[in-house]
Amino acid sequence: MAVPGHRLDRMMNPATVVVVGDKGPRYMWLNNFLSFKRAGGRLYSVQIDPSQIPGIEALGVTNFTALADVPEPIDYALVAVPRQIAPRVLNDLIAVGAHGAAFFTSGFAETGEDLGRELEQRLTDMALEAHFNLVGPNCIGLHLPQVGLSFGDDCPVSPNGRIGFLSQSGTHGSMFAAMAERMNLHLSLAVSFGNGVVLDVADYLEYLTLDPQTEIIGVYLEGVRKGRAFFEALREACRLKPVVVWKGGQTEAGALAIRSHTGSMASARAVWDGLMRQTGAIPTHNIEETLDVVQLLNTNRPPSGRGVALLAMTGGQSVSIADAFGRAGLTVPRLSPASYQALASFFNIVGGSFQNPLDMAGTIMLQPESLNRILRIVLADPEIQAVVMEFPARFAKRFFKESPDQLDRLLEIVRQGAAESAKPLLFTLQPGDEDGLARKLETKLTSWGLPVFPSFERAATALARVFAQAERRRRQTVLEERSNVAPRQ
Repeated sequence: MAVPGHRLDRMMNPATVVVVGDKGPRYMWLNNFLSFKRAGGRLYSVQIDPSQIPGIEALGVTNFTALADVPEPIDYALVAVPRQIAPRVLNDLIAVGAHGAAFFTSGFAETGEDLGRELEQRLTDMALEAHFNLVGPNCIGLHLPQVGLSFGDDCPVSPNGRIGFLSQSGTHGSMFAAMAERMNLHLSLAVSFGNGVVLDVADYLEYLTLDPQTEIIGVYLEGVRKGRAFFEALREACRLKPVVVWKGGQTEAGALAIRSHTGSMASARAVWDGLMRQTGAIPTHNIEETLDVVQLLNTNRPPSGRGVALLAMTGGQSVSIADAFGRAGLTVPRLSPASYQALASFFNIVGGSFQNPLDMAGTIMLQPESLNRILRIVLADPEIQAVVMEFPARFAKRFFKESPDQLDRLLEIVRQGAAESAKPLLFTLQPGDEDGLARKLETKLTSWGLPVFPSFERAATALARVFAQAERRRRQTVLEERSNVAPRQ
């Protein structure tokens, strides 16, 4: 994730990390960063309270009582001290030539208090004058899987991730990291930047755009300090990579809440919607939508049209899934005559239908290999640009309890079909009353890179958003190609 020459690169690829002010009994930040130490990084503590030092040393971390005593140049520091002490710590960091620091400390402008605003302004002025990379305050800082630096124990660090995430909220940042890993979506890096008084979202967005490892960018945002810089950074990012933006504070109640969270001012929804259209970003409204869109983008197979083939297990479900995709603005067209002719040669009509949606349980229960034929037919159909297969966990348990090998064979057929197709293949896996089995199936499918959704509605919404973004990019490409054509002499 290196971007040589960028002002943030050293902080984003640290060799030496210092935690300032961590306290027991949890020693939260030192414990979070032990994975960095195990990966070969140099981890130190700075703590002046003698009662805390034995607990720090018991973790195997060397403690100093002054930043000036740290024996190596500091690439990144995490500061967890009371707010009144924060300016003094920042002054010491600047004095020793530290490259950057995240201030976990809160209690600044977001409180609405004069003291909080004054302290935040002091931090801002000091950092700007020294050209210091200040992350936050009121944040949890950097999550850097490549070097083992983690938001927490519930946010595993996996190498070779390709998804970057920027979050104004520490909770949303750490939750996204944890939930993404559960879905086999691996992060290249994540940043929680809180109040963003010096480094704003535009600065991090620029870095992720240039980072060759990051291929997909997600953002949770409450407000923007540098509006023009954000617009330009987002437009450039969207030109090169898909960007998913979840905006908090789009209602009056939400706008009031973010003022006391990060001290941000919300933008009018109409302004925000216009910004999304102009830049080509994909808007979402919650963490589930954001993850759904990211996992679909992660397949690298954007749909080239709105036509969807729906493979359902029962008649009732075929109606529900058709409604969900229709409401999302997608089409469920009739297949081509050649496809119907091919399906008629083997489809079990009793208890099923091969219209679109296909009611196929009776057919694949009699002969699991029929699923392979169905997938090949619908994926090759010229009317179809994406395929969605419904597979409830309750159905899997009911029909495959006595023959789990048959279930494994069906899943392998799905894996092969997805691997051989240029069209996206989505899976809806409704847990019902079988949460344990659903989780096992989800883990297997997502490990193969198959996007899995717990409901028809979430699958339909994600596909519609990704299609809209792909359509915008195609139009942009056409316009760029036309503008590059030299005029006739």
